[in-house]
Amino acid sequence: MAAANDNVPRYIPSLSPSKSPLPLLSNGTCSTMEMESPWTASNEQQRGFSDPPNSSCAAAGVSLTWDDLWVTVPSSGSGRSGNNNNGRALLEGLNGYAQPGRLASNTEQSGSIKVNGRKQASAFGTSAYVTQDDALTTTLTVKEYVYYSAMLQLPKSMTSSEKKERAEKTIREMGLQEEMNTRIGGWSSKGLSGGQKRRVSICIEILTRPKLLFLDEPTSGLDSAASYHVMDRIVNLTQQCGMTVIASIHQPSSEVFDLFHNVCLLSYGRTIYFGPTSAAYEFFTFSGFPCPTMRNPSDHYLRTINKDFDKVSLIKNVDIEQGFVGNKQATTDEAINILVDSYKSSQFFLLVKHRVSEISNKEGRVLEKGNQANFFTQSFVLTRRSFVNMYRDLGYYWLRLGVYVLVSICLGTIFYDIGHNFGSIQARGSMLMFVATLLTFMSIGGFPSFTEDLMIFGRERLNGHYGVAAFVIANTLSSIPYLLVNTLIPGAIAYYLVGLQKGVEHFFFFVLVMFISVILVESLMMVVATMVPNYLMGIIIGAGIQAIMMLNAGFYRLPDELPNLFWKYPIYYIAFHRYAIEGLYKNEFEGLSFPKNQGSVSSTITGEEILVTIWHMPMSYSKWIDMVILFGMVVLYRLIFFSIIKISEKIKPILPTFRCIT
Repeated sequence: MAAANDNVPRYIPSLSPSKSPLPLLSNGTCSTMEMESPWTASNEQQRGFSDPPNSSCAAAGVSLTWDDLWVTVPSSGSGRSGNNNNGRALLEGLNGYAQPGRLASNTEQSGSIKVNGRKQASAFGTSAYVTQDDALTTTLTVKEYVYYSAMLQLPKSMTSSEKKERAEKTIREMGLQEEMNTRIGGWSSKGLSGGQKRRVSICIEILTRPKLLFLDEPTSGLDSAASYHVMDRIVNLTQQCGMTVIASIHQPSSEVFDLFHNVCLLSYGRTIYFGPTSAAYEFFTFSGFPCPTMRNPSDHYLRTINKDFDKVSLIKNVDIEQGFVGNKQATTDEAINILVDSYKSSQFFLLVKHRVSEISNKEGRVLEKGNQANFFTQSFVLTRRSFVNMYRDLGYYWLRLGVYVLVSICLGTIFYDIGHNFGSIQARGSMLMFVATLLTFMSIGGFPSFTEDLMIFGRERLNGHYGVAAFVIANTLSSIPYLLVNTLIPGAIAYYLVGLQKGVEHFFFFVLVMFISVILVESLMMVVATMVPNYLMGIIIGAGIQAIMMLNAGFYRLPDELPNLFWKYPIYYIAFHRYAIEGLYKNEFEGLSFPKNQGSVSSTITGEEILVTIWHMPMSYSKWIDMVILFGMVVLYRLIFFSIIKISEKIKPILPTFRCIT
C-alpha cells in the first residue's frame, strides 16, 4: 500500500524557498493519484512496474509514462510560450507516470505517452476507464447489469457459470451484495443511491481485471467509510492482479489518501508536486506551507491551491490558507509560482525525469487485445438486455401504446363506418393520411430513450465492451416486438371502426405499412440522436424534418402541382411519407368503386381511376413496391446510423493532428 514508510525519498530542496504560499485547487486544478501494483521490486526496478507473482489473473505489469506533455484548447488568449498555436493550456509540460485524462476532439496534444516504453493505443482488456458520470440502464438490477456486462466482456473460453461467478464476486468486492436484486433506478422508480451507482460503474469495468484502470472521481457520492472500503477493495485487486490504478480523487479522507503510492497535484495545468504520497507533507513544509496539526493533509493541499474564492476571502477578511514571502502574506498566484519552482528544483523532479527516461528507453511487451465474447454472443446479450429494458421502461413503448390506442379510438369514432358514397373518397384519403403521417409522427416521443441508450453505448464503447454493429442489430431486433404491438392493436381498432376495405390481406398490408413507417421514424430519430445528443433539440429537429417530408406526401399538395425546384426534386422522391401514402391508398382504393357524384348511384368511378385522376398517383408499380421501398429506407437509415458512429470514431482521434498541420 501507499502508507508512509521508510523507503520513500525524503524531500531535500535544492534551493530553500523558506516562504511559499500553498497552491489552490479550483476548476483548473486537480489531484491525480496513482495506485501501483505493490509487488516487491529491486532498487533498479520501477516500483509497481515489476512482474507480479503468479496468480490466476496476474500478468506482466504495465508501465505508463508521459514526458513534456502539453494539452491546449482553442482560446482567444495566448497559450504556451513559444507555441505557434494560440490556446488555453490545460496541461503544461508534465512529466510522470500517470495519464492525466482523456482528451476531447478539440484539444491539441504534444509530448509523448508510452505504455511499457511503447507508443501504442490501448486495446480491449488492457485498460479501462470509469467515467465521472454514471450512464447506466436504470431498469436493470445490479445483478442483471453486471452479469450482462460479464457476458459481453469476458472471453468466450469462460463458461456462463464462470462468468456469473465472476460477476457475483465483483459485486461482493464492491460491497453491493445486499443490493443485488435492486434496480438501478431512474425517473420512474427509486433505486440505488448515487454512491451505489458509482460502485456499479466500477464493477462493470473491473470485471476483466484490466492492467490499467483509470478512475474519474470514484468516491463521488460516497461517505468517508464507503470511500475507504471501495478504494481498499480496488487496492486488493491491484495486489491480486497486478493492476496499475490512476485516479482523480475528490476530497479524500486521510485513510483513503494513504492508500495511494504516488500523488500528482496540478494547478491550472502546472505540476505542483509529483511523488510519493507520504513525502508530500515534507515538500509543502519545506516550501513554506506546513500542514496544521490535526488536519487532513489532502484537505490542506487542495484547499491551499484553490484561488476561486480569493477575492471573497479578502473582502470578508476570511482566514485563507496562505504562506508568507518575507513579512508579506502571499497571494495564491505567488504561492503557485513558488511551489512550481520548488518542485522543479527538487530531487523529486530529477527522479521523475530519470525514471521516465529509463522506462521509456526500455521497451516492454506489447499489450495485446484481450479476448471477449464473439459477435453473435454480443448481439444476443445486447438484444436480451435491451428487450428487458424496453419491457420495464414505461416511457419507451407502453406509454406510446396507450396514446396510440386513444388516438385510434378517436380516429375510428370520427370516421366510424365510413361507407362507400362519393364523400367517403375524401374521408378515406384524410383518414389514411393521418395514419401515415401524424400517427407515425408520434414515434419521436421515444427520442429521450434513444439518447439514454446512446449515452450508455458511448460509455461502454469507450472501453470496447462490444462493437457498433452488435449494438445496431440488438437495438433493431429488440424493438421489433414492441413496435409490432404498437401498430397491430391501434391499427386493428382504427381499421375496423372506420370500415376500410374488407379482407385479411388488406388489413395486414395496412398494419405492415404502419409498422415499417414507425421503424423508419425511429431510425431517422436515431440518426438525429447521433448528431444532436440534446433530446430537446433532437425532438425539434426531428419534428422539423418530418414536417417537411409530410408536405410532399401527395395529400396537402398533389404531386403534379409541387414546385420542381427542391420540393419535387429531390424531396418528393426521398420523403418516406410519400411511399407510405401511395401504399395505403392503393391498398384501400384498388378493387373498390364509388358513385361519380354526390347522391348518384347510376354511374360509378373505380378506385384505380380515383388514384390517377384525384390523387395523381403513379400506377406503373404495385403497392408492394412501395412497401419494399419503405423497407429499403429502414435499412438505409440504420446503415447511416452505423456509419456516422464508425466515422466519428475514426475522425475524432485525427482532428488534433489535422489542426496542428493546418
